[in-house]
Amino acid sequence: MELLNEDEIVSIEIDLEQLKENELNESFLTMFGTGIKLILDRMFGGRVASPLSMVVKGRSGDIKSFARTLGREKKYLEASKKYGLDNPKTFGDKRKLEKAIAGFEKDTGLKWPFK
Repeated sequence: MELLNEDEIVSIEIDLEQLKENELNESFLTMFGTGIKLILDRMFGGRVASPLSMVVKGRSGDIKSFARTLGREKKYLEASKKYGLDNPKTFGDKRKLEKAIAGFEKDTGLKWPFK
């Protein structure tokens, strides 16, 4: 993953197959978590003003599982922000996120970096 200054494109590359090979390597796990954080930050209109270039590589099923889990992460964060953590809507979205995380971890063999 390469981050450039604000006047340039922010480039994120997540290679799920490479992560599988290096899962025990803390720098790869940190990079994975940082990439997801930047994507979520952009989804919520975060401070990064420059264009975002994102590539997710891997098997088709793994990429779909990644996208599903990222989407559930976003929905849960939106619900918690809008309704608060003790709202039934937020609890429902949290359960859906936990199910998506379990599916991602089962599909890919990788740990989701946020819990």
